[in-house]
Amino acid sequence: MRDLGYAATPAHGNLPLEPDPFVGRCEELAGLSRALGAARLVTVTGTGGVGKSRLALRAAARCAPRDGAWRVELAPVRDPEFVDHAVMEALGLTDHTTRPPCETLLRHLAGRRVLLVLDGFEHLVDACASLVAELLRRAPGLQVLAVGRRALSVTGETLFPLAPLGEDEAVALLEVRAAQHAVSAGDGREARALCRRLDGLPLAIELAAGRLGTLSPGQLLERLDDRFRLLTGGCRDALPRHRTLRTAIGWSHELCTPEERLLWARLSVFAGPFDLEAAEYVCGGNGLPAAHVLDVLTALLAQSVLTREETAAGARYRMLDTLRAYGAEWLAATGDAERVGRRHRDWYVGLATWCELDWFSPRQSEIAARVEAELPNLRRALELALTEPEEAYLGQFLAGSLWFYWVGCGRLSEGRHWLERAARLDSGHEQPRLKALWVLGYVAILQGDTTAALAALQECRREAERVANGTALAYAEHRTGCLALVADDMPRAETLLRSALDRYGEIGELNSNVLMNQVELAMARAFQGDLPEAVRLCEDVRRICDDHGERWARTYALYVLAYAAWGEGDPGRARALLTDCLEGAHAFRDLLGAVLALELMALVTATEGEVAEAAVLQGAADRMWPSVGLPLFGSAHYNAPHELCEARARECLGDERYEEYRRKGARLGRDEAVRRALRRSGEPAAASARRGPAQQAAPSAAPTHEPAASPTRKGGETAG
Repeated sequence: MRDLGYAATPAHGNLPLEPDPFVGRCEELAGLSRALGAARLVTVTGTGGVGKSRLALRAAARCAPRDGAWRVELAPVRDPEFVDHAVMEALGLTDHTTRPPCETLLRHLAGRRVLLVLDGFEHLVDACASLVAELLRRAPGLQVLAVGRRALSVTGETLFPLAPLGEDEAVALLEVRAAQHAVSAGDGREARALCRRLDGLPLAIELAAGRLGTLSPGQLLERLDDRFRLLTGGCRDALPRHRTLRTAIGWSHELCTPEERLLWARLSVFAGPFDLEAAEYVCGGNGLPAAHVLDVLTALLAQSVLTREETAAGARYRMLDTLRAYGAEWLAATGDAERVGRRHRDWYVGLATWCELDWFSPRQSEIAARVEAELPNLRRALELALTEPEEAYLGQFLAGSLWFYWVGCGRLSEGRHWLERAARLDSGHEQPRLKALWVLGYVAILQGDTTAALAALQECRREAERVANGTALAYAEHRTGCLALVADDMPRAETLLRSALDRYGEIGELNSNVLMNQVELAMARAFQGDLPEAVRLCEDVRRICDDHGERWARTYALYVLAYAAWGEGDPGRARALLTDCLEGAHAFRDLLGAVLALELMALVTATEGEVAEAAVLQGAADRMWPSVGLPLFGSAHYNAPHELCEARARECLGDERYEEYRRKGARLGRDEAVRRALRRSGEPAAASARRGPAQQAAPSAAPTHEPAASPTRKGGETAG
């Protein structure tokens, strides 16, 4: 679920509609619900494994306010700078600007009633406390339910300490979890004794339930008692609960086979969910053959050390943070942490390389979902590489290789963070740093930061010329031409973009970036009145995209074709093209592509005589631009359709009614605005646009420039 943040969201937000099987805790659930009804900040505290997250999610689902309850998973976040980004990510917000994430959050929360569940904040307490205090102060409709082992210590905080389960509820949980493993929890006496020994801690009980397939409750209890006596010198007095959990985890660890213990330790290197292939590569070898990883992982899954979940990127596995921390201690004790960390980094560098190659293919949507799912692990790989001087070039390569994600999937702000870090380093490897520089320039252009963009691109060009790197030179020239395009310097834009296309042709480069170069050249020609040449260039791009299954660059080609169709007096064809364009941009969360399409759709709608609806669409676009950057780049050429549409609407409606309809559009969220625009497009016309190029007026003269993006050229390269 992705929403720009301008419309009410479903009541449950991003919470699971059916939380994990929930046993007991009726009184605690009622008490937490009452606390949420009386305070804006409630923090559930308690020892690890006591069930804080489950209770909080159930209470949040019960008490979700009008605009939703949203869970922010903070356990995988290691850098305090990414707390704001994690909240934005959970809310599904996209912001292309250089504005601080906190400001974006405040804009989204203004006038809304939202519940944020900050889960697992204890290692980021200062950053979380600062953010929560600011959001609560400036967003009166916000509530926060924090979940951690300590208080945030923010003014107005209500603490809700969570105790372990009572004996009856603990036994009920053991029986439920045992049944999920298709085994019995034994007679009531042994089950009760086991739950008492585990101090009623849900995580410890679930680990015990995972062992009931091989040991009876009595055998489990006997082994656990042996371990307690070992730790306490025979004293059977109750241990502090954090030691109870640690004892239970350690006992479960000891019951594992050597291969299971080894895999548990090595899996702790993952910062978030992971798939089988990653586990096999990262954890295989040195005493654990890669071919054995699946069987050993399955055993850990059966013992509740791991959980399995289905995602848009396929089946993935997750380890609770408490268990991961225990495994990390063992990994450090083996002296193997550095090697496994490098293998983790290398796997995700390889994954990013493969994803970049596959971006220029029919699998773009799959690639976008895969990178989204892998983001916590990619961040960890970036952090490791960029803090090791000898490996910095890998961090530069990784940050640059993810250009398609930063640019095409609404992650400009985070991409800027990593790219700036990468570009500052002198790694001794020219190619990856040059790539980081031109991608940084590209990101800065889209953020409207022309000064930073020009500085990065000029440095990239100077260094590329110095070391005779033709690929980096082509990309630097291309993006400098893009900068001239949005700055309304059409002659310079055309010169640079044509030169870059020639350079791409000389080196045999063909990918989404090259096609975007051709689209930008077409836009420059269209702005200078040469619509036939713009159409020729973009029909070529569309044909190549259709041949390769490329969807992202195709949306921009459709935008230019729609602009030309409107300019040639064919609003019906323009609408059909824009429908296809808007669907594609919205699917990728490409906010720039979506808002450009919406702006032009408004003009087409006004041309068709529906000026009130055109004003609504303009209002929706107006509300989206602050999250993109300077409206229409501050460009007179890009702004001309907007001004023409507004003038027509005001003339027909009058200023007062125009503003009324514009305000109506400004209340629409991104999803709602897109749905509204698409509803007005008839399917036959849209289908016609998808089937292929319609008849166009023939160019008045034979083309004099052969596009570098030719179907005969090689495809699938990484960019730069």
